[in-house]
Amino acid sequence: MFSLKRKRATLLGIDISSTSIKLLELSKNGDQYKIEAQAVEPLPADAVVEKNIQDPEAVAEAISKAIKRTKTKAKFAAVAVAGSAVITKSIQMPAALSDKELEEQIQLEADQYIPYPLDEINLDFQVIGPSDKAPEMNDVLLAASRSENIEIRTAALDMAGLTAKIVDVEAYTIETSTHLVVEKVPDITSDSIIAVIDIGATMTSLNVIIDDALIYTREQTFGGKQLTEEIMRRYALSYEEAGRLKKEGGLPDNYIPEVLEPFKETMAQQVSRFLQFFYTAGHHDNVDLIVLAGGCASITGIDEHIEEQLGVKTIIANPFSNMSLSPKINPTALNNDAPSMMIACGLALRSFDDGPY
Repeated sequence: MFSLKRKRATLLGIDISSTSIKLLELSKNGDQYKIEAQAVEPLPADAVVEKNIQDPEAVAEAISKAIKRTKTKAKFAAVAVAGSAVITKSIQMPAALSDKELEEQIQLEADQYIPYPLDEINLDFQVIGPSDKAPEMNDVLLAASRSENIEIRTAALDMAGLTAKIVDVEAYTIETSTHLVVEKVPDITSDSIIAVIDIGATMTSLNVIIDDALIYTREQTFGGKQLTEEIMRRYALSYEEAGRLKKEGGLPDNYIPEVLEPFKETMAQQVSRFLQFFYTAGHHDNVDLIVLAGGCASITGIDEHIEEQLGVKTIIANPFSNMSLSPKINPTALNNDAPSMMIACGLALRSFDDGPY
């Protein structure tokens, strides 16, 4: 999306979530990807609230720690904004226009589609292809976000010593990385309907993909923070201690039956609600596969539980299963982090787009 076109270089995928920074660097040899650097660095509480950066200095410090820990030499990065901060619109433009003419025409007509003053937004577009409605026209996807959403992310990267080359949209980064997750899933074909449900600390997103194309997306407030807060309340712990024990283990014996299992049931209900939103939006074909992403996807047995409750094949996201690893990558840590790395992976894959940035 919002790219500054210069000479190509390796991009770090930097996912800025509500609770952590995820960093990923990939290389490619032929069709084989290799993980060169990967890290998850926690953020202070309230540094990012519901995908909005409140403390760019704290975000920059976490990015710097991730860079130092991985020893990456990359100086360029791709980041993303949440779908809720972006307006997208599909329009038709004459196919005969050159790239320069198309850009000029879109700038002239953008105020018809974007409900903000043009000097307050960053705008980009992508030609999708010939329109089904008129062969002499192309379908063009417009994406616009308030400039402040872009600038605060690029500023945080700058403070960490990185240069932002691309600011993408989270839903489209998930679209990019999903094919790596499902490419070897039995009975899943290009026309299968895939629902990627990313359940993070505070926000959950649904992204529905057919034939590698995003057709529906939705976000709402729900996430693992609710489980952490219930652990705090039940066992009189600090938020940090509750989060650590939730991840590492060591909670009392009644934790699983009385706290974790009810939360898993709530997760299944939330997933069911998301699918109903999709169906009631006019999509009548059933989802063929649910891909669980985000930190909550690491809860043991959650895929089996949701598959049993909803009757839809469910898997845990791992975009790295067919990638080779640099010697400095910890396979166990990578496997644990993989479900929450979908956005970082989609961003890092932008290194291999055709053409300059």
